[in-house]
Amino acid sequence: MFRPILAFVLLFFGCLPASFAGEAQPESRLDAIMAAGVLKVGSAGDYKPFTFKDPATGEFSGFDLDQAKSLASALGVKLEVVSTSWPTLMQDFEAGKFDVAMGGVSVTFDRQKKGLFSIPYMKEGKTPIARCADQGKFETLADIDKPEVTVIVNPGGTNEKFARANLKQARIEVFEDNTKIFDQIAAGKADVMMTDASETRYQQKLHPGVLCAVHPDQPFNFAEKAYWLQRDPYLKAFVDQWLHQSMENGDYKAIHAKWFE
Repeated sequence: MFRPILAFVLLFFGCLPASFAGEAQPESRLDAIMAAGVLKVGSAGDYKPFTFKDPATGEFSGFDLDQAKSLASALGVKLEVVSTSWPTLMQDFEAGKFDVAMGGVSVTFDRQKKGLFSIPYMKEGKTPIARCADQGKFETLADIDKPEVTVIVNPGGTNEKFARANLKQARIEVFEDNTKIFDQIAAGKADVMMTDASETRYQQKLHPGVLCAVHPDQPFNFAEKAYWLQRDPYLKAFVDQWLHQSMENGDYKAIHAKWFE
């Protein structure tokens, strides 16, 4: 008579959450950040205006670095920037080298499988940038996908992935230094690059009359930028709330104007 009741009681309590069963719950990533007093942000440092690492000083700057400082301040912790690269970003993320990746990171399904994304803070897509004299030659993918056209890409990121998926005849050249890649186009060593519309607008400003963004308001595809977080719903909830508040109270707008306007 008592054995079925005992079995039921044991089953019931065995199914209870750890907090009810008197066991310690696993520490969340958010708890760990607060306990350590440090937010670790991974950034490639080669994607202006989102992130740039000064080769002389090793210091990081950029739109998303200012955003990272704002997030760390909201958390009440110090900011530590962890250097990564686009080819090693996934590996470094899986190794847990940082809490969040910031620096122009695009939302992809492959990244979503490994972590969580914040609410998006920018919508855009891939669009060409070329020498202004050649601007009209590269308006469509068909215009670009010709044997005589050299398309330059940085390794390991969504730019290379997009080019290889959509170009079958054009020559694709991988250039390692993303900080100097647009100088290759200006110097005539490559014809065109397809990258995020925000970057084409920024590089057009840096190379007035030399490089021109091609229809940045009508990109070839749809993409969003967000912050890539380790898989902790508590951390995501905090980051989403911080980002929402900053967009509503003007903080985000001020940082955006500093780097993009």
